[in-house]
Amino acid sequence: MSMETQSRRSEQETLLSVDSLDVKFEVADGNIHALRDVSLAVEKGETVGLAGESGSGKSTLALAIVQYLDANGWVDDGSITFEGEDLLSASKRDLRSIRGNRIAHVAQNPSSSLNPSMTIGAQIRETIELHQDIDSDAEGTRRVHDVLEQVNLPNPAGIADRYPHELSGGQQQRALLAIGLSCNPDLLILDEPTTGLDVTTQAKFLDLVEDLKAEYDAGILLITHNLGVISEIADRVNILYAGEMLEKGPVEDVFTTPANPYTQALLATTPEIGADKEVKPIPGRIPELDAIPEGCIFADRCEFATEECRTGGIEMASVDDERDHESRCLHWQDVVDNPIDVPAKQASDRTPGEPILSINNLRKYYDEGGFIKNLIGDHDPVKAVNDVSFDIHEGEAVGLVGESGCGKSTLGRTLLKLHTVTSGSIEYDGTDIDSLSKQELNEFRSSCQIIFQDPESSLNPNRTVRQILERPLKLFTDRSADERRARAEELLNQVNLGSDVVDKKPHELSGGQQQRVAIARAFAADPSLIVLDEPVSSLDVSVQASILNLLEELCEEYGTSYLLISHDLSVIEAICDRVAVMYLGEIIETGSTEQIFEPPYHPYTRALLSSIPTLDPHEEKSRIRLDGDVPDARNPPSGCSFNTRCPQKIGEVCETDDPELEGDGDGHCIGCHLSEEEMSESLDATFDQG
Repeated sequence: MSMETQSRRSEQETLLSVDSLDVKFEVADGNIHALRDVSLAVEKGETVGLAGESGSGKSTLALAIVQYLDANGWVDDGSITFEGEDLLSASKRDLRSIRGNRIAHVAQNPSSSLNPSMTIGAQIRETIELHQDIDSDAEGTRRVHDVLEQVNLPNPAGIADRYPHELSGGQQQRALLAIGLSCNPDLLILDEPTTGLDVTTQAKFLDLVEDLKAEYDAGILLITHNLGVISEIADRVNILYAGEMLEKGPVEDVFTTPANPYTQALLATTPEIGADKEVKPIPGRIPELDAIPEGCIFADRCEFATEECRTGGIEMASVDDERDHESRCLHWQDVVDNPIDVPAKQASDRTPGEPILSINNLRKYYDEGGFIKNLIGDHDPVKAVNDVSFDIHEGEAVGLVGESGCGKSTLGRTLLKLHTVTSGSIEYDGTDIDSLSKQELNEFRSSCQIIFQDPESSLNPNRTVRQILERPLKLFTDRSADERRARAEELLNQVNLGSDVVDKKPHELSGGQQQRVAIARAFAADPSLIVLDEPVSSLDVSVQASILNLLEELCEEYGTSYLLISHDLSVIEAICDRVAVMYLGEIIETGSTEQIFEPPYHPYTRALLSSIPTLDPHEEKSRIRLDGDVPDARNPPSGCSFNTRCPQKIGEVCETDDPELEGDGDGHCIGCHLSEEEMSESLDATFDQG
């Protein structure tokens, strides 16, 4: 943030002020002190980021602000004021008039926040009618369509008539934002708004937030574990850890000169495209909040900790008075002068073996309509996977990247025979999986595992963590009961979970903990191939780094092969040997990781790379904005499937001829009508990047 922005802050009006907040929860064994002495402020027209690992209390703070704490939770001390009004002493009637109207809280999970029994339009209209005067039914409909258009949803009238399950994850997130924006709130609280969104949808969402802030002068509290998102759009940032604020200040200062070991550790553990750094997990885990240790809450995980740090209270210290930069650390000056060392990324010495899985001209179509409908020609199937071919070798990690709705998850599930094949073939160890006997199919499922994107729906809600981990060991190995128990504990330790979760059921765990259990289960029987469908999208950066390092170690130690499906190209670059880029059911570029991240680029790959936020708040980045959403897979465009959104479209040939996936013999293949020179040159001088 510039000095001009800093001086302007002093002239701004404080919208939200949280001062010395303490929040407690009553549990069976006593009380949990979830937030302790937490303070932050949001001014009109600014975005304030709130970052920290899962379990730090970010969502608890948001719920405390809007007075949505569970019945067993309460604010024990401190104050919360909104535009000078004390929210803690406000009546229920006053709170109802503030929430949804002047303060909008957009919750973390749209699939559970949206009412599945109501259309999107009805849910938006319900909020508008609760807080605003509507003169007529037509005006209400117009207001609904206006706000859906405001969040860049295509065909607002059509979206308004759909139910949540009929929308993609990115569309659900924007619909939830539309509900929050429907009454033009003064304060917008966004809780992990980009988790699960692909990079282009995330980029559109961030543009939308910036536009709304500029148009309505709204204040935004942005809660996220994605530090790149905070770097890109936030003015100030607050770093929360285990219920305590450890650092706060302008993003420019905190990210370039972090004055707290925890902030430095978070930045070090975040993968970055082209940064040539080894992602470095933070050792240990967040302490249990029912027994708060004395002194610094981060001391047991800190490289700078001394005995002095483990006694007494640690107060916020001023790093820069003029810049409002503060750190809760006794040794903040040493931290600034001697930052945590981030080692350079080590080149992989893996040598992939023979193909373990071969995909040949694979097609997976949905809703094919049957013989009669196809005979009369009035029905088109959904072409989720359309003529895909590639190999996965022994001990190799292959990344599969693309926007939501391009067919990545369908392809991954079809490879493991969770979906029937429409045409084409899948061979495992040289054998077509459609020809496997019942016993061979059981062995195939033992050797080939999948980690689903949504752990909550993939874990058995009636089994404990121990039972979930021991089940594949019982089904696919001959280990004894004691050996299964020991292996389950070993797996939990590998994914950075403690023994305190073994007897819990999935609903008692956080989303990040659920995902780690799902990953541990997949590795239980030492499989030879794992399909990982967005395995780290819901994890904070420290746990993500631990999982990525674990995947790397297991790949090298056991020769496990991966198909890593992800929209996060930083994750793909961190562990993959080769990458396939997918768009509308087709592979449009494939090559080694180094080839994919260097020109020549397919225009779609270039757009994906340009949409990734960076940790450098000073970096001026030209983002390629793709118009519209991915076309309907039931009726894809003729010619090149990307031609309707391509910023480098060269003419009619793109609309009539489908380019072949061609290479020059080095393994890098691109399906595009552009020449290699045209794909390599910079777009800056030719195209408007917005």
